[in-house]
Amino acid sequence: MNGSLKYKIALSLIPKIGHITAKKLVSYVGSFEGVFLENRSSLLKIPGIGNTLADLIMNSDVIPKAEEELGFIKENEISVIFYLDKNYPERLKYCEDAPILLYTKGNANLNSRKIISIVGTRKATTEGKDFCKKLVEDLKSRNHNPIIVSGLAYGIDAVAHRAALDNNLDTIAVFGHGLDIVYPASHKKLATEIEGQGMLLTDFPSESVRDKNNFLKRNRIIAGLSDATIVVESGVKGGSLVTADIANSYNRDVFAVPGRVSDEYSVGCNNLIKSNKAAMLTSINDLEYILGWEAIQPEKTDIQGSLFANLNEEEKLIADILKTEDEIPIDKICLKSNMPTSKVSPILLNLEFMGVVKTLPGKIYKLISSVYL
Repeated sequence: MNGSLKYKIALSLIPKIGHITAKKLVSYVGSFEGVFLENRSSLLKIPGIGNTLADLIMNSDVIPKAEEELGFIKENEISVIFYLDKNYPERLKYCEDAPILLYTKGNANLNSRKIISIVGTRKATTEGKDFCKKLVEDLKSRNHNPIIVSGLAYGIDAVAHRAALDNNLDTIAVFGHGLDIVYPASHKKLATEIEGQGMLLTDFPSESVRDKNNFLKRNRIIAGLSDATIVVESGVKGGSLVTADIANSYNRDVFAVPGRVSDEYSVGCNNLIKSNKAAMLTSINDLEYILGWEAIQPEKTDIQGSLFANLNEEEKLIADILKTEDEIPIDKICLKSNMPTSKVSPILLNLEFMGVVKTLPGKIYKLISSVYL
């Protein structure tokens, strides 16, 4: 297994061999190891492989680095998922530029029924943070329980991860570098919590260069893992808009939270909505409607049973009579209970104080079904 993995890692390390080309090479040659054993003339017969790429493959010295990476993986208990493995995320697999390898720490179901990405500016406003928190809370309270994906950056990303953790939802942080570091460093504690209640994920090996382009590359994973990408706040430019564009290219749903035209960090969201690149998101109702998610109501607790435990025999009798009809006049209650009005009236009054019964005009009584039934 390690021998096979070594060549998988090695192929991903060859300069200028992207994930699309890597998959093509393996498809034509038949194995990862075979790519390194193929002669130059055979490589040149593969569509898209010219002299430059053939030379890079023939002359690359990536095997030692791949062996070092294997040691790092073993030492740090990192899992590696190959794009043909059963547990490779299905949503991501069908994206043309999906990575051939994913490095992960933690445990999350990458093929969970509901996964959404939440992204936004690093300079989030109080309103943006509050909206993000409320949205995640609503997703939990309405029993959607999705996995929340984001990029562990300052601002909206960190708020989304924290809200997921606080609501006992799994969350995935996608890195733009290897798992040997956490960036920003101030989010190390948050990353540790995510590893315990979700997953840290990247397609970069350890000691990768940490630069802007790598963070933009990781955005394709954030978009590709999810059913939908939500942009909470963004300026006129930013990585969140890149993620939204990628999600659109994958034919995924994109949502943007609107804001005032004068707000700096609402410009990007407003532009997405105006250009029909995102649906407007003002509450969880918009998300449910467009994604076709039906709110799953929590199972009703046995309120009736708990109320019965607090009622005496005569109160239980009256409550049972009220259950038989929607509205009942007091004389009919007396008749059915075989008790005089002088005795039924104080019982009904007590039940009303308990929030079980509602008095209507004309001495008609109604069981409060939303509480009792």
